[in-house]
Amino acid sequence: QVQLVESGGGLVQAGGSLRLSCAASGRTFSSYAMGWFRQAPGKEREFVACITWNGLSTWYADSVKGRFTISRDNAKNMAYLQMNSLKPEDTAIYTCAAGVWGISPSGYRYWGQGTQVTVSS
Repeated sequence: QVQLVESGGGLVQAGGSLRLSCAASGRTFSSYAMGWFRQAPGKEREFVACITWNGLSTWYADSVKGRFTISRDNAKNMAYLQMNSLKPEDTAIYTCAAGVWGISPSGYRYWGQGTQVTVSS
């Protein structure tokens, strides 16, 4: 069992940066790949980024590639999403998830509650 709690969301101007954190409980955190997804009002949940259990491989949605960086610290049971050069279209609720791997939400077993990110123009 893994419980996930996100933090670090907020209001930022376009071009700014935010760092999201995902705190995990449970001794099996390091066994799971971690993913970040987002959902904007009226839109479906969208894949953002994922990282393997050991942090050696990452994958990004084209819309965030070069601007966002996913990372993890297994010793601290933490995952992160560094978001730079934010755009108004990045506004959404961001949720971290633990699971197998991949861009589909079905690959993730555990989900956090989400944190709101709002980017003003």
